[in-house]
Amino acid sequence: MSTKTSTKEEVIATLSRLGKASVSQILASLDTPRSRIWISRQLNELIKEKRLVRARSGKYLIYALPQNETALANRLTKHFVNTNLSEDRILVQIKSESPILNSLDENVASIVDYAFTEMFNNAIEHSQSKRIDVNIEKYEQRIAFEIQDHGVGVFRNIMEKKRLSSELEAIQELLKGKTTTLPHSHTGEGIFFTSKVADLFILNSYGNILRIDNTLPDLFIDKAPSTIGTLVRFEISKSSNKHLNNIFAQFQAEPDSYSFDKTKIHVKLYKAGTLYISRSQGRRLMSNLDKFKVVILDFDGIETVGQAFADEVFRVFASQHPNTKIESVNMSAGVKFMVGRVEKPQLSLSIDADK
Repeated sequence: MSTKTSTKEEVIATLSRLGKASVSQILASLDTPRSRIWISRQLNELIKEKRLVRARSGKYLIYALPQNETALANRLTKHFVNTNLSEDRILVQIKSESPILNSLDENVASIVDYAFTEMFNNAIEHSQSKRIDVNIEKYEQRIAFEIQDHGVGVFRNIMEKKRLSSELEAIQELLKGKTTTLPHSHTGEGIFFTSKVADLFILNSYGNILRIDNTLPDLFIDKAPSTIGTLVRFEISKSSNKHLNNIFAQFQAEPDSYSFDKTKIHVKLYKAGTLYISRSQGRRLMSNLDKFKVVILDFDGIETVGQAFADEVFRVFASQHPNTKIESVNMSAGVKFMVGRVEKPQLSLSIDADK
């Protein structure tokens, strides 16, 4: 038996015993001292022979036998300098270096690919960050990734470019869809649809957190210790039955139109204190919604609204934008009563839940 073959078998025996190991750990296990360059060549040959698999853990490459591949798949961390990056090439690179995104069902794989490339592209083109960090985690039941930039911050960027008065208003605009700070090159759909296909979607930027939990379903806006730049977290069950095309279809005003012309707004995000009473609140709620053919207003958790608020939404906006249809869901008796006082006969109003 040659020395080369013997060394390979020693490597195989080491990984059979340890489950997974770094280059340093493998070198320490050899009977004959070898250089890192020499052992790296043997490891590369074993990879080509499909007798080993490897993944990156932080700064280090970790090796395992193919049958122990799951030992490598728990976490992958990468750091990129934001110069001439391409999100699709980064995804291909990650998949070539680690099995962590492999062996997913086709529908889940397509969702993860879509979400990752959309969010990584945002970091490339919007953040003005010099560095982008990626963390991917694979659990028994779910897959998750985080993309962290160290730039201007998603909410602050929208606030400044759209001349809004607060980061809360930026979050409100973001949730409507079609909101972008680069209108000539972006449609403003990336964050909107990524938040819809996720089980859990989180944006954390400079102390402001938007958390969308589609398993409830519900969304939350919170404060937290300041995070420089923007941290995106995306999670989805590995057994999810979601399909990208079905999610996109939910926001088409007409079947098979392939247009993003329907949106859904959670009215509870627009309250002042505990009330929904003012005309300015209604105006803030409806701003820029004329870009859609159908707007669904979700009144879940709201007991009543003021007459000025209802008038601004259901009479003023409706009369000024007759090509935008307003549909309302989850209306309490109090909301239904106030809306009924101001609505016009031509306004289509569907109520799917009285409380």
